[in-house]
Amino acid sequence: MKILLVEDDQMIGESLEQSLGRDGYAVNWCKNAKAAEVSLRSESYSLILLDLGLPDRSGIELLRDMRRTWKLSAPVLILTARDSIQDRVTGLNAGADDYLIKPFALAELEARIRALLRRATGQADTELSSGDLRLNTATKVLHYHGQEFTLSAREYAVMYALLETPGKVWSRTQLEERIYGWQEEVESNAVEFHIHQLRKKLGPETIVNIRGMGYRVKKAENS
Repeated sequence: MKILLVEDDQMIGESLEQSLGRDGYAVNWCKNAKAAEVSLRSESYSLILLDLGLPDRSGIELLRDMRRTWKLSAPVLILTARDSIQDRVTGLNAGADDYLIKPFALAELEARIRALLRRATGQADTELSSGDLRLNTATKVLHYHGQEFTLSAREYAVMYALLETPGKVWSRTQLEERIYGWQEEVESNAVEFHIHQLRKKLGPETIVNIRGMGYRVKKAENS
């Protein structure tokens, strides 16, 4: 799950990049609107975290361009110290999906992110599933054949992608882009390693290797 963070405050940006990374999200961090524009034109994101007080341009103007000019549909969560009712109304009317006032608790931010992602993917609850595989996106625990499995951040990110779209074949490159941010070094066999670790826990039949194409989980017959 890839997130674009647009935040000029160094301390906040570093904290969010690290904490969300530990949660299994791939975070690309831009410190101004110009860098964010370049990134938005070249990459796809599942969610955007947007500060309003950017050094080169208003976050509201950037948000309006996202919605009106570029027709981006990814959910946008505004993170700002501006706490007036009018500021919130302006942000929501410009196309934001949610609004969080600084300072905030990381637990609340993470809960709001999960809620926005559920809404964007049409999920009714905190669970992704296919057949006997069930991933709780709040606890990050995977359930399979009556057992519970605790996943690493990368394993969780891989399973999230596979279970978000059961039956879809994900190439190694697609999974790398989904689970790693800009600042993270990606070893050549990283995806294969995480898939191997998941198969060790769950069994080799859970994740199917489509030779020359990539990986998928089987789509349940009643899905």
